[in-house]
Parts: sequence; structure tokens; C-alpha cells
Amino acid sequence: MTDTKLITGPTFGEMLHPSTIDPDTRVRALATAKTDPLDPVNLYNITWRDADDQIYYQVIPKELTGVDANIVVLTSAHYPTGSHKVGATYSVLLEKELFGEVDPNVHKLVWPSTGNYGIGGAWVGCRMGCTSIVVLPEEMSRERFEQIESYGGIVIKTPGSESNVKEIYDKTWELRRDPAVRVLNQFEVMGNYRYHYYVTGNTIVDLAKELAGKGIGKGTVSAFTSAMGSAGTIAAGDRLKQVFPNALVVGLEPIQCPTLYSNGYGAHDIQGIGDKHATWIHNVWNMDAIMCIDDIESKKGLQVLTEAAGWQAMVRRFGVPEADVEKMSKVFGISSVCNLLGAVKTAKYYHLGKDDLIVTICTDAIDRYRSVMAALTETYGAMDEREAAARIEWVFQGQKLDWIKEGTFANRSQWHNLKYYTWIEQQGKTLAELEAQKDPEWWLRHQAMVGEIDAKLLEYRAANPDHL
Repeated sequence: MTDTKLITGPTFGEMLHPSTIDPDTRVRALATAKTDPLDPVNLYNITWRDADDQIYYQVIPKELTGVDANIVVLTSAHYPTGSHKVGATYSVLLEKELFGEVDPNVHKLVWPSTGNYGIGGAWVGCRMGCTSIVVLPEEMSRERFEQIESYGGIVIKTPGSESNVKEIYDKTWELRRDPAVRVLNQFEVMGNYRYHYYVTGNTIVDLAKELAGKGIGKGTVSAFTSAMGSAGTIAAGDRLKQVFPNALVVGLEPIQCPTLYSNGYGAHDIQGIGDKHATWIHNVWNMDAIMCIDDIESKKGLQVLTEAAGWQAMVRRFGVPEADVEKMSKVFGISSVCNLLGAVKTAKYYHLGKDDLIVTICTDAIDRYRSVMAALTETYGAMDEREAAARIEWVFQGQKLDWIKEGTFANRSQWHNLKYYTWIEQQGKTLAELEAQKDPEWWLRHQAMVGEIDAKLLEYRAANPDHL
């Protein structure tokens, strides 16, 4: 490591509770978010909370879902890149720098991604003084490429779509030949896991208590649903199970690419999930079920939430409050709708009722899917109010109890064993490393590193008061 000062941001504790950030830094970060979103001080805006330390969330109207259970989404459109993945990229890079594995003056960063992680890597890496190269499939939405380049990132396109991660890995192996390259693989690096285990997981714990004070739920989480891309977000479920032992963790995949469900494969268009392998950082031993969601339903559902005909149908025909309609129009993306449909399916399958709380995540928002919606209209024709009403009944309220497998010991063993083919045969892990993941202590040790990393950052700050 050279003697160059690092650009750093918040600790895990400060991302969870930004009110604990130095007041001057917090005020400057909040002001700069609007005036200069590319200023590194915006690293301190990586959090699920607003300027008043309130969590960004929305309770989904039961008039839309058709179930009695309370379904709540954390929303991430407010994050510096419009997606919570920026939290994972920051945590990964900070950790690598603090432990001397990445030097901004020496190393070029490679961020393998299908979208939001790469966008986050471009934003974080360039803000922290690094050259950032994002490798992602060429068939991803046009908005993704534009956003990466606007942050100063370099794009390398690989063949295929969302599920073509093998091609991304092949390209990263080529890039590794350069000794100055450091590959920050979201599917493998545990900083991704730690961000969601600690920050996302504990945010949901706090939210459950807050909602109980408003008469929503009983202060506990009955279920957490999350689609798997890198399987970072679903790590929040590990924290939830520690606080709420009866909480269910339900993973979601596309019907068109049911990898964990049935060792399946295929192309799909729920951008950000379903990457045709079991990721290294996924604690499959804590997953209670795998459910599959249709990519067309996810996209048509997003069109309902984000276009005028859908708004009219929700308000006029289903009695959804206009304020809820307006908010939902701004915070959902394709995988967010997938997560919501998985929550509805979970409510039905487990017979969850009015006292239950199901939490899921809006991973990004409509701003990066306008081109996808335009293509949907071109294929299926314009959606009018009648069509929107039919979609509400079919997509949201009509979720069926098919494509579900519970997390029996046999199924969890199968999900674990699937890691062999990617991580040992292709990516150089050992059998001993894979077998170690069967022991809960392996995961507990990685969780405990949150405190170690925070202490290391605070030590660095003390020695370098001009770190930012």
C-alpha cells in the first residue's frame, strides 16, 4: 500500500444510524446530495434513512395485493445511485482498502455485474479515487450503460442477458492477467453479505418496531422475501432470524431460469436477479423456501404501477389511495415487483394474516427501465385502464401456489452442492472452503467482522483527520 490518503465514508454503524455521523459532515453530505451528487461526501448518504433519520419505506395497500397480511417494502430510490447496491459496493471497496488489498494509486477495479452493482461500483470507485471497469451483459437496459459512464466508469459488454453470468466470469479471468487489476466480485466477496446482514437486516428490525407503534404488525417480522442476484440482499434474512427466530426467509427466482428450484437455466428479463448459479455468499442453509416468479408478470406489473392507465385502474376500480399510487409510481423497478409478487405468494402459501408483517425490498426504480417499458408496449400494445385492471387481478392478486419448494434439509443440501460447479470447478475455491459453509460458525465469523471493520475505519480516521 502506498502512503496515499484514502477517501473513506461511513462505518457500518453510521450507515445503519446516520444520526451518529459527525454533525458537520452529515449536514454537508445532505446539502451536497442535491447540488453535487458526484462529490465524495455523498458516501455519507449511503443509508436506508432520510435527513430526519426516518426509514424510507412504503406499506403496500391491501386493495392492490388482495391479502390480509401487511406487506412493506424498503425503498432505495433515494440512494446516491438510485439503488441500495451502492451500499454493498462501498462496503466491499472500503474493506479491501482498509486491509491493504486495494490501493487506489496502483490498482484498477473490475466490478462484475448485471446492472445495479456495476452502477454502484462505478459511482463508489470513482468517488474513492479508483479506476472502475464494469463488466455486464450487452442486453441489459440502455439506462444502465448510460449511468455507469456518467459516473466515470468504463464499460465492457459481454454476450447475453441477465442470466449470462458465466460470460462475465470468463471476461474477468482475462482481465485478471493484468497484475494491477483487482476483481471485486459481488457474487463472492463477503463485504456484500456484511452490508445487508448488518445495515439492511437491522434497519428492518427497527422498522418492525416502528410499524407496530402505528398498529401495523406486532413488532416482529413473519417473512422476508428477496430475489437472488448476488444474494447480497437476502443476507438480511440471517439477521432477521437471529432477532425473530420464527421469521421465514423466502428466495425468489424467475420461472424462466429456475436454477435453485430445479437446476434449471434459460434467459429472462427480471434484470438484477436469476444469474444461473448459486452464489458463494448465499447462506442457503437459512432459506425456508424458493419460489419462482414470471418475468412477464413482473414487467407487466411494473407498467401498472408506473403508467397513467394503471394509476386510474388502481384508484377507480380497486380503491387504492391516490397518495399510495403516486409513491409506488416512483420507487418500483422490475425486480422490485418480483419481490412484491413473492411476498403475496408467501402470504398465501403460509396463510399469513392481518397480524403478520412481510418485508421485502425495492432494489431500484423505474428510471432505469423506461426503455424496457417502451419495448413492452411495442410488443403487447398500449395498456388501457381495462387492461390494467385485468393485470391487477391476474398479476398481483392472482398469484398461484405453484413453483414453490420448501427448504427441507435435502433441498438445502442440493442448493449448497450447486455451488461446487461454479466455485470449485470454475473459480478456484477448494472443497474444504465449500464444506466449511455448512457450519453456522462460518457465517457468524463473517458477521462479527462488522465490528472489526468499523474499528479499523475509526482508527484510520483518527490517524488521518483529512481522510475526506
